Amino acid sequence: MEDGSKSFGAFVSLRRSMLGWTQLRLAIEVGRSEDWMSLVERDLQQVKDLTLLRRIAEVLGVDLSELIALPQPASDRVRSRSRKPASATLTSTSANEEDDVRRRPFMALAAAALLAPAVGQQTAYADSAVPLAGLEDLLLYGTGRVPAPRREPTVESVATSLVRSRSEFKAAQYDTLAGALPGRITAAQSVGTAEERARNVAQLYNIAVRLCIKVGDNNLVAVTADRALTAARLGGDPLVIAEAQRMVSSSWRRQGNLARATDIVVVAAEGLLADTSVSEAARLTVRGDLYATAAYTAAKTGDRPYAHALIREAANSAAAAGRVTGLADGVQSVALHELSVHYELGDAGRAIALARTIDPTMLPTAERQARFFIDVARAFDQWGKPEQCFKALLAAEEAAPQEIHRGAVRGLASGLLRHDRKLPGVRDFAARAGIRIV
Repeated sequence: MEDGSKSFGAFVSLRRSMLGWTQLRLAIEVGRSEDWMSLVERDLQQVKDLTLLRRIAEVLGVDLSELIALPQPASDRVRSRSRKPASATLTSTSANEEDDVRRRPFMALAAAALLAPAVGQQTAYADSAVPLAGLEDLLLYGTGRVPAPRREPTVESVATSLVRSRSEFKAAQYDTLAGALPGRITAAQSVGTAEERARNVAQLYNIAVRLCIKVGDNNLVAVTADRALTAARLGGDPLVIAEAQRMVSSSWRRQGNLARATDIVVVAAEGLLADTSVSEAARLTVRGDLYATAAYTAAKTGDRPYAHALIREAANSAAAAGRVTGLADGVQSVALHELSVHYELGDAGRAIALARTIDPTMLPTAERQARFFIDVARAFDQWGKPEQCFKALLAAEEAAPQEIHRGAVRGLASGLLRHDRKLPGVRDFAARAGIRIV
């Protein structure tokens, strides 16, 4: 040790800085929250557990004996954590901006509904309204079963197909996208240099993963995510690789491996920050998406401090990107994730308070608007408010009709059928969502 006068916390902070890590990265490596790590580095938290000390020594690259010899505080100091009010929004929003946003009227969540005739109480789910058979055939049997294109693909036509695929996803035109993706992926595999082919295929598979998530086919989510990451690594574009890693994280999360899913995107975010081969704004934007995904997954584990720390990191990255680009896209995306974080942590009141600060008409795509209303519906359902839940679901349907075939919406609609006498039109809605009432 170079300076024997250093305290335990100061030494840990110095070693972390030498590694180029943030407190969050070190906290993840040792399995603790960012808040806990901050307390350690400020000598406000003792570290007594030998296993934990050994882990800290290992990740910092120092001898355990050297770490143990450092002076620590005599005891954990009494402290009170500052708590944000329940109505606090993203850290990137100033107080004046918050006031302006809060004064905006919350968009009306419902349209008039027709009375439906009485039907039996039992329900069942119909098959998905979005057919994925073509994508499944491509994944299982290769391009042999994909219909030949009408015209020979070119670099330009593949680039156009990428734009169209993104547009169809944003517009929630999932049936159109599902039918077109196999042919577009096949075409992307046939033109351009090896790196260009890999990058284009990876981007299309990234979109395919998101489509499969919408449909709820976890088996296809896993396979398409693997294809996306494999192709992305061959293509070598850091941003495409990071997005593929985010898709792989979603796959692990949907399989129930939440800790691993969180780790994948946090490590990807830290790695991307250090990569100067792409613009700062692009790095910050994607980093915000990665941290937001990690926050949502951490919330599903019930780790409140870690989820809040991650969503703050996401908000900070999105705000920094917005200052460079002048766009609010990333901030809006993080806001939607924060809404989901509150719901997953059981904080329905905080979720609704945040929702009231978001103007849904300002969300740029039908997919985002519908996702917003579905999360609002879930929060109202968690809060025990079926009427508001139903109104939010109707608003989601109005924004993007194909979104109501998602499993989350079907689950909500099934629960709302118990209140059919108070909710005129709920049975028709359930039928449109794909629930068979028998």
